[in-house]
This record gives sequence, structure tokens and C-alpha cells, in this order.
Amino acid sequence: MSALSTALTEYLAIRRALGFELYSTERSLRQFVRFAEHEGAAFITRDLAWRWATRPQEVCASYWARRLAMVRLFARYCATLDVRTEIPPPDLIAARYQRKPPYLYTDQEVVRLLQAAEQLPSPQGLRAATYRTVFGLLAATGMRISEPLALDRSDVDLEQGALTIRDSKFGKSRWIPVHSTTRAMLQRYDELRNQLFPSALTPGFFISERATRLTQWAVRATFVKLSHRIGLRAPQDRYGPRLHDLRHRFAIATLLDWYRAGVDVERRLPQLAAYLGHAHVKDTYRYLSATPELLALAAQRLEPPQTGEEQP
Repeated sequence: MSALSTALTEYLAIRRALGFELYSTERSLRQFVRFAEHEGAAFITRDLAWRWATRPQEVCASYWARRLAMVRLFARYCATLDVRTEIPPPDLIAARYQRKPPYLYTDQEVVRLLQAAEQLPSPQGLRAATYRTVFGLLAATGMRISEPLALDRSDVDLEQGALTIRDSKFGKSRWIPVHSTTRAMLQRYDELRNQLFPSALTPGFFISERATRLTQWAVRATFVKLSHRIGLRAPQDRYGPRLHDLRHRFAIATLLDWYRAGVDVERRLPQLAAYLGHAHVKDTYRYLSATPELLALAAQRLEPPQTGEEQP
């Protein structure tokens, strides 16, 4: 094991002890260390970091900047271990991240996605049901993709119709009540899983046909495959609607329903923020400008009431 590889293991352990999950960061930095080892580099240099960060082609500069930022933080740690380490300057790649506008799935697109999941090859009889239930749960609750996959069977209360989300983003845990139809969907999956795999080793609620906990990589890869199949992405598209956009859809649909029903949205926003697991209500406010219809409804609430005929 190289010195950089050892340093990375220590770096990740320290940051995780502080509460960071770092799933994608670890994957990227492992790739960087392998690149450095292939280049014969024993320590991080500015040039090495820049060449690795800009390796992917046909991507925006902000993607390069995010890769470089991960290496830069790692390099700051490595500099305490090896004085030869060069910390890349923050402006080495000048690009500012711009939040992508969410893709707002129609009801018909969600139905097509669930129907396509039902058609997945399923030798043991569980795979199709697993993906249909996971995608349906994301659409019905607005959960982050990591959250249903982290559920243990003890976290799913099928009698009360509620889910316990433990140590999610920002280390927050929360309790999520679900609709009766969602509860019934989870009940059917639970019965099928127990019937097919009565002695699965993992406590995970959602499992693969190997009786192991479902992984984010497998779910995202399957989603991309189905997206091409049902026309959400063109055959050659590398990018397109994301699973995370189901979360945006849920939040925006909830706000639209509240506005149309005359609910005091300002007072209810903290409830939506808590349900979604946002660290701050301001993270929920950004959905107010996500669609023209929602923005128009919000603007109407700000208009002064009509008081009768205009005074001369």
C-alpha cells in the first residue's frame, strides 16, 4: 500500500468521525490515488491534481472544479504528513457550481418508470418487485436515494405506516409517516421478500437477489437503463433526469397542493422541511421558484387585496 493510499484511509476515517459520510468523495479520491500511483507520484503536486481533475471530457468546468476541490482538501491533510505536498490553489480551475434546474416528472412518466421496473428480469422473483417498490417509495415520499436503501426491517413500521430514517444527511434522523397506499406497497414487498428469502443475512429492508442489501450503484445503474428504455433519455444520452428529481417533484407537488387549497404555506414550510430532512428551512424555500406555476401562486399571495373601487 502506497503512502498516499494509507494517508487517504486515515483522512477518510478522521472526517467520518466528524460526521461526514463521504461516499462519492471516497470513490473519487480512490480513483485519484490510483491515478497518482500509475503516474509514479509519491506525493500530491499541483500539476498532478490538475491533470486528474480535468481527465473527464465532455463535462462542464464546474465538474472539474468539484473534483479538484476534493483533492485540495485531501492535499491539505497530506501536507501535514509530507512537506513536499503541493496544495492546489482554489482558483486553479475557475468555475462556479450552478444548481441544475430540477426535471419535473409527469405522473405518466412515473407510471412508465414503475411499469418498466416490473418488467426487469427477475430469476428469483424479487428484483422487479424491489426496484418498483424503491422507485415508488422515492416518488411517494421525496426521500434521498440513500435513505430507503439504509432502512432496516426494524425501521419500517407496517402497522403504523411510518419509516424511521437514521443518521441521514447532516447526521439527522427523522420519522416519516406514509400514505396508506404506500404502506400497502411496502407490506406486499415485505411479504414477498420474507417468502423468497426467509433467512437473509442482512437486516436491510430492500435486498438484492443475492440476499444482500441493495446498493446505490445498482439502483442508479438500473434507473439509467430504464430511463433509456422508456424515453426519459435518448439512446446516446449520458445525462438526463435523475432519481433525485423525484425528490424535487414531491416537494413541488406538495407546495402546489397547499397553495391551491389555500393553506398558509409560510407556516407549513417547516413541516415540509422536517419531512424532507432539510437542515434549514431556507433549503426548502428554493422550491418556491422551481416552476412558473408555483412562482405565480406564491406571487399572488403577496399581492395586496382589492379594497373596492379606485379612489379619485
